[in-house]
Amino acid sequence: MYPEDLRYTREHEWARLEDGRVRVGITQFAAERLSDVVFVELPAPGSTITHLETFGVVESVKAVSDLYAPVSGKVVEVNPALTERPELVNQDPYGAGWMLLVEPTDPAEFAGLLSAEAYRALIGQETG
Repeated sequence: MYPEDLRYTREHEWARLEDGRVRVGITQFAAERLSDVVFVELPAPGSTITHLETFGVVESVKAVSDLYAPVSGKVVEVNPALTERPELVNQDPYGAGWMLLVEPTDPAEFAGLLSAEAYRALIGQETG
């Protein structure tokens, strides 16, 4: 449920290192808590995001939630499928439901994110 090759934020985003870039999305835990996602607002390619600051919004039938950047950097790509099919965030949060591809400016930020084990412990505390 929480892939070992990913790193995680305390705000429930995931990050995957891919050829020096970082792919970003929200965790299955966050997707389940939100329920049915109906809209995703993401920054435009070329914009910059800042570590642990908001970069967008996800709206569900239950709530509107901010999205937090796991790393600082330049947004290289956003997932175009989410415009027409925001439910992909619920259906496949670690695959087709990804949100951003970022060119990071500080590799230490990625290294400082939570491991899968640490993230599981964090959500265990939140649900326990």
